[in-house]
Amino acid sequence: MTPQERAIRVGEVMFAVDIAARETMGIQIVSVAPGHAVLRMAVKPLHLNGHQICHGGFIFTLADTTFAYACNSHNKNAVAAGCSIEFLKPAHAGDVLTCEGVEQTLQGRYGIYDMKVSNQKAEVVAMFRGKSAVIPGTVFPEEESA
Repeated sequence: MTPQERAIRVGEVMFAVDIAARETMGIQIVSVAPGHAVLRMAVKPLHLNGHQICHGGFIFTLADTTFAYACNSHNKNAVAAGCSIEFLKPAHAGDVLTCEGVEQTLQGRYGIYDMKVSNQKAEVVAMFRGKSAVIPGTVFPEEESA
């Protein structure tokens, strides 16, 4: 299995059971590659806060979900060890947010990943940085090579 095939399979397996992303958030996978993921979400009225802009928690969840797909793309279970987000521009109902997650470094058990959330006009809405920690296990079992 190539690294790209592995990353795609990780995305498929995770998404199949990711009810929060699929059903609650309406997130869709655009692509998954080794150390990289792109996910998309349309902002709906149910995502709006009291200012009638997208609630920061939903933007955070899109970024955090993208982070999860990027840091698990090597088929080694990885979880968030820490993260931060900067909100730069509001998102509104009808906007389509795309989050691109990129692995910056992966050393031993820890990785650093940057997520950029943009709207359909390519305006950056938020930047998120996450630190991952590899834990025991894999997303899906792989056959040992002979």
